[in-house]
Parts: sequence; structure tokens; C-alpha cells
Amino acid sequence: MSLRGDGPIEELAIPSGTTVEEHDVVVDGDVLVGGQSTVELGVRGRNVAIGERVRVANDIEAEGDCRLDTWCSVDGNVLVGEDAYLGERVTVTGRLMVSGDLDIGDDVTIEEGFEANGWIVIRNPVPTIVFYFIVLSQLLRVGETDAADELAEALADGDDVRDPLLVPRSAEISDDAWRVSTPATVGDDCRLHGNLRAASIRVGERNEVFGSLRAREDISVGGDTVIHGDVTTRGGTVTVESGARVLGDVSAGDLVVYDGAEIQGTLRARGEMKLIQESESDADEADEAEAEESNETETDEPADVEADETADVEANHEPDDDTDSADPDGSETTESAREDDPAASDDDTDGDAEETATVTADAGSAADAVETDGDS
Repeated sequence: MSLRGDGPIEELAIPSGTTVEEHDVVVDGDVLVGGQSTVELGVRGRNVAIGERVRVANDIEAEGDCRLDTWCSVDGNVLVGEDAYLGERVTVTGRLMVSGDLDIGDDVTIEEGFEANGWIVIRNPVPTIVFYFIVLSQLLRVGETDAADELAEALADGDDVRDPLLVPRSAEISDDAWRVSTPATVGDDCRLHGNLRAASIRVGERNEVFGSLRAREDISVGGDTVIHGDVTTRGGTVTVESGARVLGDVSAGDLVVYDGAEIQGTLRARGEMKLIQESESDADEADEAEAEESNETETDEPADVEADETADVEANHEPDDDTDSADPDGSETTESAREDDPAASDDDTDGDAEETATVTADAGSAADAVETDGDS
């Protein structure tokens, strides 16, 4: 795998917390720069690895190791907290200060001299950035993920693994613009200077970009992010999250703006334009969920009360069922007896007593008939 062809760095990845301070890019993690790139800013990070034929126009400060590939040029000083590895034909216009060991190749030019507290070895070192990716790719290819993780931890010197700043091949980074031909991703809590040009752009939350965003494909601006410029894409979709501020114009194929976003310029969309009120829908869903829970609670309590009332009513009406039931001999109920008895229709006052008596008499005569038949 060579950085001259399609490099292993497939996107511009700016980790969370990256800032541009006085013409320097400052990151907490490592810095990896692909071959044939131009960095008009200084670089400050933990471990710094620069590909071949990269030009850095300011100082390099590395808390850990610093590795410069062949044909690199640094227009400034190089300060290294641990070990330094310089490939052949590297040019440093300033001074090289190394706290650890120095491994240096042939035809290296250091105009203001160098100083190393450890061992100094003059030879032609292997391009280390290429070596790292070769080893990692081979381990992942054979399925040795555990060994790849151990190698990554060893390269991080046992510290917490942090997201590195990845600059792809042939990139141009300066105060004016960050230009890459790959997708670009910006983390959270970053402060950047310059216009961002990429194939697609995704900006996280709570960032401040002093420049514009332009891409061929989609652009996404996260919440609480401020863009001091325009947001433009040729045919992609521009998404502006809630709380984001764009202090310029927005032009896109399709435009999606969330409620709470602020755009001070003009909105242009060749296709669809959507305004999404996410906060209101979430509030309605929460209200519906609370209403369903309250309805379930209310429905459970009356059910028990109705069951108790039904049981009481059935217990109180048990004697009535015996009164309304038919006789054992197939005789009719008291209502039929009332229709057959003319006295029941003449006297309403004694109707109930006469009906009861008639039913009792009929039941007695039926019993006598059964006994007579049995004797005969």
C-alpha cells in the first residue's frame, strides 16, 4: 500500500475539540497527513505522522513521536517530546529538538541544526506511516482483530485511544480554505478558520466555522453550530438541525430545516424544501403516552367496582329466581296462574296471595295424582 496511489485515508476527519490557534491546528490526539498534501498551518498534536512529499508551512510540535516521510519539507521548527524519525531528503528550515532518540535518513537538511537527548542513528528508515497501515491491513485481512487492537494501543503508548486528525492525500489546508476531494467530517466543539470544500460535509454539534461550506453532495449542520458563511451544494441535500445558525445563504438540491434553526440569508432549493417541527411532535407523542397510561389506570379501578356490584346484585336476587321458576310437574309460573284465575283479575289487592295459593294447590294436586298412580 503506497500513499502515491489511492491512500488509506479515505476522508478528512476532524476530531472533536480541534481548534485553530494563531495559524496552528491544535488537536488532543494524533495527526496523520496523507502524501502530496499542503498544510499552510502549523501542527500540534500527540503523535504526528506526515506522508511523503508533504509541505508544512509552519512549526510542528509533537508530545510523543514525530515521523516525517521522504521528501517532506517543514518551513519552521520541529519540537518532539519523545522519538523522531526522518526519512531521506527531508528538509527542515528551522531547528530540530528531540527529547528522545533520533532516527534520520540520508540527505536530510536541517538548516539551524538539531539536538537529541537519546541515541542518534543515521540510516534510511522505512516510511513509517505506510508501514503502520500495511501491518494493520494485514492483521485485519487475516481476521486478527485482537492483535490489531493491541497494535493500536501500543502505538498510543498505553494511553486512551483518541480520534486522530486525518488529512487525505493531495489535500490543501490553510487559513483560507480546507480543500479535499473526499468526504469531510467535523466532530463536536471545534473552532475552525477557512472555507471547507469536500465531496460531502457533515458538521457535528457546538462548532464554530469561520468560513463557508461547499460540497458536491450532501451537507449536514448539527445543532448549536454557527457557520460564518454560505452553505452550498450542487445536487445534494442540505440539512440544518435545530439550534444551528447559518450567517449566509443556503443553496441546495433539497433543503431540510428543523424548527429552531436560524438562517440569516436566502434559501434556495431546486427540489423539495421541508420545515420539520420536531419539538412539537415529540411533545405530542409524550402527551399521548401519558394519556394512555392515565386511561389504563382509570379503566382498571371501575372494573373492580362493577364486579363487586354485580356479585351483590346476584346475591340479593337469589330468592326471586326460585319464585319465578317453573314447578317440578311442568306447571306454569305465577304469571300464568294469574291469567287462569278469574279472581286474580277482579281483586288486585289479594292478587299475590291468591296466585301463591293457586300455585300451591296445583302443586299439591299434582303430588296426589302421582301417589294415586303409584298405588294403582
